[in-house]
Amino acid sequence: MRLMTGNAYFTVEELADKLDNTFKELGFVVEKIHGNVYRLVKVPSSFKDLSRLVYFSDEEAKIVCSLIEGLDSTHALKASLYKKLAAIYDLTSIKEFKGSKSNAGCIQALGNAMEDHKQVVLKNYASSNSGEVRDRLVEPFGFTNNHIDVWAYDCQKKENRVFKIPRIEWVDVLTSDWAHEKEHHRKKIDDFRMSYDGDGYKVRLELSLRAKNLLVEEFPTAESGLKEEDGKWFYEGTIGMLEGVGRFCIGLGGDVKVLEGDKLKAYIKDFVKKNF
Repeated sequence: MRLMTGNAYFTVEELADKLDNTFKELGFVVEKIHGNVYRLVKVPSSFKDLSRLVYFSDEEAKIVCSLIEGLDSTHALKASLYKKLAAIYDLTSIKEFKGSKSNAGCIQALGNAMEDHKQVVLKNYASSNSGEVRDRLVEPFGFTNNHIDVWAYDCQKKENRVFKIPRIEWVDVLTSDWAHEKEHHRKKIDDFRMSYDGDGYKVRLELSLRAKNLLVEEFPTAESGLKEEDGKWFYEGTIGMLEGVGRFCIGLGGDVKVLEGDKLKAYIKDFVKKNF
């Protein structure tokens, strides 16, 4: 199935050659009936009920659905997971889900480009940093853990960057091969989704319960840096860029107190002075 959903096309003979003796090695026996018609005439005892490997019971489907609902709202694969479940199961929560269909399509196209080492154009990419909506010629080479972002080499800026998949209108996979593979490099990503090289900055924040809840909801990886002491919440971690954690602190005002991090304190003071 993985082979047949890629960009390549195969004849029955080519698929048989690529799969070699996989069926036989797993204990299956395939019989040719006539022409190009085949069937399984023997199934290994460990596979008595194939449907158990492929399908969920109604109860299992509901549990899986609830797990998907608990994913970060920006998770780019959330919509495609719902779509796959909805194709088989009649669950109200799945039917009512309104997700972005374009995210799944972009992920598929980017994945194909990575596998084939092809350049792509991120069509109408909306950048928050520059405030521009324009095409980006890049070489994608990896996803972040939750498929919210894609690592790619920006052919115009000559640097590795993280691009947010929900900000891509669609992906145009080109015929041109990667030209900068030696330059491909994943940077570190801090809890506030900012990429960086080097050691970063240590910060320690005191949070109200409201700020703690918002931190976990918006930046799930930050939860590992949270501790509760005497009824108060504290976050401690390494940040790569001041903008991410700075926006979080400024947006919550009195709900966040910077206990450690002189550079962060200076950033906040400078931002407030310039903008308020």
